[in-house]
Amino acid sequence: MKTNFTRILDDLGVRYTLLEYQVDPADLTAETVAAKIGLPAEQVFKTLVARGAGGAVYLAIIPAHMELDGKALARATGDRRVDLVPLREVQQLTGYIRGGVTALGGKRDYPVYADESIELFHQVALSAGTRGVQVLIAPADYLRITHATVVAIARQKHGSS
Repeated sequence: MKTNFTRILDDLGVRYTLLEYQVDPADLTAETVAAKIGLPAEQVFKTLVARGAGGAVYLAIIPAHMELDGKALARATGDRRVDLVPLREVQQLTGYIRGGVTALGGKRDYPVYADESIELFHQVALSAGTRGVQVLIAPADYLRITHATVVAIARQKHGSS
C-alpha cells in the first residue's frame, strides 16, 4: 500500500517497514494500534493536531499511552496557550482522518513537535496516513524529514499512574 507519507519516504530514499492491522472503527486509540502491531505503547507514536491562542496550527507527536501537555507545547512554540483542535476540524486542516493523521503528505506543512521519548528507540511506529497501516521508521530519519523540534510535550494520562 502506498500513501503520501510512504511516497515521500520512497522519494527521499528513507528505509521503513509497513505494519498493517485490522481497523476497529469503534476503537481507534493508539494503544489499541500498538497492541495490534505487537509493539509496546511507548514505541508507537500518535500525531495530534493542536492550535495556539494566535491561531497557529501545530502537530504534536507523542507516545500512544500518553497525552499532550498543552502547557509544555505552548512553551515550546512560544504561544500563550495551545489546545487540541476539535476532531471535526482535523480532516479539514490536515487532509487526514482520525487514526490516519501523520506529519508528512498532508494538506499543509505545519510545525512538528515530537516528544523527546521518540529518541529512546531504534525504530518507532507512526501512522502511514491511513487507518490500518503504520510505518516503522528510525526516529532520526523521521525527525529530519519532518523538521521536528524535539521537546518534552507528553505526560501521563489523567487517571493513570
